[in-house]
Amino acid sequence: MILSMTGYATASAEIDSGSLTLELRAVNHRYLDIQLRMPDELRGFEGELRAAITAQLQRGKVECRINYAARSAQSGAALNSCLLQQLAAWDKEVRTTLPDARSLSVADVLRWNGVLETPTASADELRATLLDLLQNVLQEFSASRAREGEKLRDFLLQRLEKIEVLRSGVMPHVPAAIAAYEQKLITRLREAMQNAPEGILDERVRQEITLFASKIDVDEELSRLSSHLTEMRRILSHGGAVGKRLDFLMQELNREANTLGSKSVDAEVSRSAMEMKILIEQMREQIQNLE
Repeated sequence: MILSMTGYATASAEIDSGSLTLELRAVNHRYLDIQLRMPDELRGFEGELRAAITAQLQRGKVECRINYAARSAQSGAALNSCLLQQLAAWDKEVRTTLPDARSLSVADVLRWNGVLETPTASADELRATLLDLLQNVLQEFSASRAREGEKLRDFLLQRLEKIEVLRSGVMPHVPAAIAAYEQKLITRLREAMQNAPEGILDERVRQEITLFASKIDVDEELSRLSSHLTEMRRILSHGGAVGKRLDFLMQELNREANTLGSKSVDAEVSRSAMEMKILIEQMREQIQNLE
């Protein structure tokens, strides 16, 4: 398969101390550029997260965003009995000294910092959960990129087929252009060289036709176009990281199409060369998204 550099995936996991959400998105880029955005308490795992992403991706600008939502005090919390006893002692001592002082209410006690203890995750638990979550996201992320890559493959193959049709259509026009030029040249030379011997006229025509044919000969260009199209199909069928190789072939295809247009003496050949360049540009834009 071939992979697009564009993809998106997200997943969440619940632990005793809260919930983790990991989001992965990517767009095209010449190299692999990973940006990790996460809470400070998870920064210690950055190296392992980056290594896990690098193991599966080769190119693209990747953003990995991690959110950690700790449990609220009302969810799964327990009373700090030691602090609670200390507050009761303080309350009794204060009211002994200040009889008119108001006693602490239940609400006052519960709002006291540290009275409610929420579960906390160990570093090992956070690490294991986070890495498992990343693997799940990477799996879905790769599937997303593969689906997009398959669409791009179909797009490219369709354009390759159209270029092949144009290439095949050009081939008969060159002999026809030479034949038309020969008839026109014979007429002109006969008018200009009315008194010249027939052999000299024939030799002059032969020389001019040879020169003209060499100028408009596009056999090499058409042959190279065919070779490049075959190589592109081979690369697309082989799969893997194909973006850079296909981008190079786009340059080669464009060079041949330009040469074909510059040698053209036929309106239909010029039109075909222009159509080829449009199709090549369409492919080039999409190839920028391939890994």
